[in-house]
Amino acid sequence: MKEQTSIPKGKIGRAAALVNAGAKIGVNYTRYRAKRLVTGKDDRESLHRANASDSYGALSRLKGGPLKIAQMLSIDTALLPTAYATEFSKAHYQAPPLSYPLVERTFRREFGRSPLEIFDEFSREAVSGASIGQVHKAVKDGREFAVKVQYPGVAASLENDLRLVRPFAMRLFQLSAAEIDPYLEEVKARLIEETDYEMEWRRGTDLAERTLGSVPVRIPRYFPEYSTRRILTMEWVEGVPLDRFIETDPAPELRNRIGQHLWDFYHHQVHALRAFHADPHPGNFFVKDGELWVLDFGCVKEIPDDFHEAYFRLLEPGVATDPALLEKSLRNLDLVLDSDSERAREVLMAMFRESVQLLSRPFVEGEFDFGDPGYLEEVREFGERTGNDPEIRKVGSGRGSAHGLYVNRAYFGLYSLMGMLGARIRTTRPVLGGGENGYLGFIPTETVS
Repeated sequence: MKEQTSIPKGKIGRAAALVNAGAKIGVNYTRYRAKRLVTGKDDRESLHRANASDSYGALSRLKGGPLKIAQMLSIDTALLPTAYATEFSKAHYQAPPLSYPLVERTFRREFGRSPLEIFDEFSREAVSGASIGQVHKAVKDGREFAVKVQYPGVAASLENDLRLVRPFAMRLFQLSAAEIDPYLEEVKARLIEETDYEMEWRRGTDLAERTLGSVPVRIPRYFPEYSTRRILTMEWVEGVPLDRFIETDPAPELRNRIGQHLWDFYHHQVHALRAFHADPHPGNFFVKDGELWVLDFGCVKEIPDDFHEAYFRLLEPGVATDPALLEKSLRNLDLVLDSDSERAREVLMAMFRESVQLLSRPFVEGEFDFGDPGYLEEVREFGERTGNDPEIRKVGSGRGSAHGLYVNRAYFGLYSLMGMLGARIRTTRPVLGGGENGYLGFIPTETVS
């Protein structure tokens, strides 16, 4: 992949990058309309591919907030056409890397020394790159390290970037302000946390201590003596990202075991710790020697007990099928409001009833096969249908708390990963009102044969 020797800086330079991308997208629309006029065929998929490529090119050069939006939207495949989700998924760990001189400059600013004055060996080329930073491999005294180097200027340009990208994203994806603004607010909150690498190693170390021993996953060790707010050094893991692991066509037993451990990891963190890894994409999960490694605790979401109780009350037997109980639960989550018209309430109740019944299915069946393509197709069809329904989009946008946005996206990402694995696992729904913080333990991690 071609290295990037600079990042556009300043309001004018960064705005120009988006304007240039907007011009390319305008040309794509002109060609699309002309071709449709001449041939009579609506080749919208080609339009989406061209727009996805041009928009990702601009967002990936800007890094930071714009690229984080691409990364987040790639997980929410119900919101975007497939071409965008596919192209934007590159933001997870295939973003164009910065050249070595920029990396060395960051080291000198943070440590007052170059990488090779700290480590015995340091890769000039990044081994992976995402929205906030890129990873290099280093060696010192025979030990291998993964060194994450933050892109220059990400933190300083945050506020301006989000203002610039908002109208661009609204036009490109044909989203309303109510639909795009929650993403922008989440990006802002995430980037404030993710640009502080000292916070990441402290939080990652804490969650590792509270997770390991309860769930059979591995978490890399952090090395604060080689870390700053903009450089983070961790144990090197010679593993395979989850999506590439799946491409090796592993045996069903191994798929099931990895899937069980991934499910239990989230079940434990969400329901026991009330703090969870909130960036569930394939690049953050490695498989090595049959074990699941969890990487990158830059984004951790804490959820309060009252929200947890209200949200997961929806999984209780009979709630989705009892209109009174369902409406009470939705009101507790601010998903149905006193100000709603009768028609809006009917639309929302029908949508949320179907959503709860569909998305809670893995929790309530005791054993669930994510290898069944029929289930994930139902989820995809539901998302596409409701996302394209103008009445639902009008009344359903901008509801609920930010906590719900994080939890929804964590489970949407988890379901996507489980579907990629095609894992058959044992599950249980959280038991509310009992045990420590209402949690009675997660299902044993033996695989389903």
